[in-house]
Amino acid sequence: MMEKIIILDFGSQTTQLIGRRVRELNTYCEILPYNKMPYDDPSVIGVILSGSPFSVYDEKAFRTELDRLRGHYPLLGICYGAQFMAYTYGGTVEPANSREYGRAHLSKVNEADPLLRDITPGAQVWMSHGDTITSLPDGFSIIASTDQVPVAAFRAGDEKMWGVQFHPEVYHSECGMQLLRNFVVDICGSRQSWSAASFIESTVAELKAQLGNDKVVLGLSGGVDSSVAAVLLNKAIGKNLTCIFVDHGMLRKNEFADVMRDYEGLGLNVIGVDASPKFFADLAGVTDPEQKRKIIGRDFIEVFDEEARKLTDVKWLGQGTIYPDCIESLSITGTTIKSHHNVGGLPEKMHLKLCEPLRLLFKDEVRAVGRELGMPERLITRHPFPGPGLAVRILGDITPEKVAVLQEADHIFIQGLRDWGLYDQVWQAGVILLPVQSVGVMGDERTYERAVALRAVTSTDAMTADWARLPYDFLAEVSNKIINKVRGVNRVTYDISSKPPATIEWE
Repeated sequence: MMEKIIILDFGSQTTQLIGRRVRELNTYCEILPYNKMPYDDPSVIGVILSGSPFSVYDEKAFRTELDRLRGHYPLLGICYGAQFMAYTYGGTVEPANSREYGRAHLSKVNEADPLLRDITPGAQVWMSHGDTITSLPDGFSIIASTDQVPVAAFRAGDEKMWGVQFHPEVYHSECGMQLLRNFVVDICGSRQSWSAASFIESTVAELKAQLGNDKVVLGLSGGVDSSVAAVLLNKAIGKNLTCIFVDHGMLRKNEFADVMRDYEGLGLNVIGVDASPKFFADLAGVTDPEQKRKIIGRDFIEVFDEEARKLTDVKWLGQGTIYPDCIESLSITGTTIKSHHNVGGLPEKMHLKLCEPLRLLFKDEVRAVGRELGMPERLITRHPFPGPGLAVRILGDITPEKVAVLQEADHIFIQGLRDWGLYDQVWQAGVILLPVQSVGVMGDERTYERAVALRAVTSTDAMTADWARLPYDFLAEVSNKIINKVRGVNRVTYDISSKPPATIEWE
C-alpha cells in the first residue's frame, strides 16, 4: 500500500505548490477539496490544511471537520489552515493592522520542537495574510514568532498538531523545505519511496491489469506530456498502442518530421497525418482568437476521429493529462473551476474509455519519468507549446504565407537560445507575428513590412511568469538574423511583460 499525505485545499493559489514540495520529498500526496477527506483510507499518514482567500469569519469560509482529523493524523495548518485551527478551538483571529505580505524573519524559535528542528532564529519566511492569530486556545503554545507576528507558529499541547501563519511552500521561505521535511518525514514517518522508478514500475503493472489485451489510441502533440504517456503505455502494452500525430500546419519549422523521427526511434507505432489544407481552409479570414481555438479544436477532433475509426477493436483513448489538470481547484464561490481533458469531447464522441497514465504527476515529475524511461533529452526538455500552435501567435487572420514567415523567425529565435545555452533557462519562448507594418530602410529603399515580437519567460508552473532577462548581445544577434534572413520582416521587438498582468501567450 502506497503511503500518502493528504492536502486539503481551502482555495489557496499555492496549494499545488505544497503538493510539489511534498513530492520533492519523495512522498506521494493528493490534493483534495477541503470537504473530501478520505477518512477511511488507511494509507494516509498525515494531513496538511492549505491557505484560503477567505477569513475564518466569512459566512462562505470553507470549513472541515477538525475533530475527525485531530488525534487521528499528524496535522499541519498553513496560513488560513492555522487560523482555522486556532479559531475552531477557542483562539482569537483578528484583522491585522496592515496586510502582512512579503519576507519576514523568525525572531524566536523553539528549536526543540520537532516541526522546527534545524530551523534557527533569523530564518526567512514568506507571509501573506490579512488576518492574524492574536491569542491561542487553552493548551496551545507559541513555537515561533517574527517581529510583527507573535504567533508565527504554534503547537497544540504535545499533540501532533501544528499551525504556521507563513507559507513554507513558496521559494521565498528559505527554511520552508526543512519545515516540510520535518513534518512529512520525521513526524508523519514517510519512507520516501515515491520516485520516478517506483512510479513506472507500479503504473506499468496497473496498466497491464487495467487494459489487458485491449487496444489503445493516443493523440500525440510533440509535447513532453503526450510523449511520456505514449512511451509508458508502449512499455505496458506494446503493439496494442497506436499513436496519431496530426499536423495542423501551424507547428514549428520542421517539427512534424523531427518529432516523427524521434517517435520512430522510441519504437512507437505512430500514424502521421498532414491535415494542414483542411485547417487553413477552415481558418481563412478568421481573426477572433477564441474562434481560432474552437475551429482548431473541432478540426482536430474530426481528423483524429477519422483516423482512429480506421483502426479495429480500439476500446481506450490514451491522453497525457497531468495532475494539475485534474485537481479540483476551488474558486472563492466554492464551485469547481475545471475538470480538464486534453482533447475535449473525444472520449464521448468515440465511445471510448479514458486512460490517463500521468494523471498523478506534476510537470517536473513527468520529465523525471521520461528520463527514467530513457527518452531523448530534446523531447523531455521541450518548452510548452500551445495546442493551436502558431495560430495564436499570429495576431489577425491565418494564411500559409504568414505561418511560413513566423516559422522562420521562430526557428532563428529558438535555435539561438540553444546555441547560446539559454534554452533550458527559460520556461517558454516564441515569436509573435504582429498585425502591423512598419517603415524601414533596406539598402537604398524604404520598406513597409511586418514587425515581430520575441517572447521568453521564466516560470515554475505557468501560474505566474516573469520575462526572461536575456543578454543584449543575444537579442541583437537574433534581431539581426531575423531581419536579414526572414523576407517580409523589418522590425523586431522584445516583450518585457510579466504574468500577471499579461499572459504568456498574446492570444
